[in-house]
Amino acid sequence: MAINFMDAITNATGKAKNATEVNNLKRKILYEQERIVEVFADIGRKYYKNPEEDPAVLKALCDDVDTRRRRIKQMRFELNSIRGYKVCPKCDSEVNEKFQFCGVCGARLPEDDEEEDLNSLDSGDYYTESDDFFSADSVKY
Repeated sequence: MAINFMDAITNATGKAKNATEVNNLKRKILYEQERIVEVFADIGRKYYKNPEEDPAVLKALCDDVDTRRRRIKQMRFELNSIRGYKVCPKCDSEVNEKFQFCGVCGARLPEDDEEEDLNSLDSGDYYTESDDFFSADSVKY
């Protein structure tokens, strides 16, 4: 019985540690998302006050957004790993790591040994790297 009791304590400790890590990652993701909104506001203010603003100033702010997006992508990957999920590369659905195909769109999920490129950014939204600073046509509602 003592061994089972010790296993239970170890299991409970591991779950508590995972819960703490999950909460920390969620908090960090939220901070990065809030900061991205602030940077976009800075870009808007700078452009509004001076439409002829040096493009390098605006580009630096856009680069900051892209850096924060990469951090968010890395943290989401870590969060899903802790929770036992993979993210579908096609539709971004969370899928149990035991499955090989997405239950939403049917796409093949990456294997454990296939590394996801955590430095790439998706081109389908307005946070992406590009020479264009902001395209109103690409905003999703």
